[in-house]
Amino acid sequence: MELEQIVTFFNKTGKYIGEITGIYPDHYVVRTLAVLKHPMQGDLHHPKETDVAFFHERKALAYREQSNIPLKMVKPYEGDVPNYNDSLKQSVEKMLNDLTAKKSEFNIKSIESLKSIQREYELMYNIKWDN
Repeated sequence: MELEQIVTFFNKTGKYIGEITGIYPDHYVVRTLAVLKHPMQGDLHHPKETDVAFFHERKALAYREQSNIPLKMVKPYEGDVPNYNDSLKQSVEKMLNDLTAKKSEFNIKSIESLKSIQREYELMYNIKWDN
């Protein structure tokens, strides 16, 4: 990997496209350019559970936000980099579709969290939602 290389990377439960802006022995610094998979809602240590101390609203990394990512979580990316807003919208809509496919307490709580986050995304990125 090299500086300015376009890559995919994972952060928590989200998957992104980004650009390497720093290289260190144990991690890369990666600038977020697009969202491939929106992070799951809830507690990372107790996935798909609702009886937890705090059910987290997890936002996607922001456009051009830089993150320290372990080396093993970064892979080369080939292809066109989608528009950040379009990719964010598609990733949220896909997650909502997946969550509405099966009724469960976790899915209902996750949908509530995503709906709240959608409002913030709309204010931040001027995204209009179909639903």
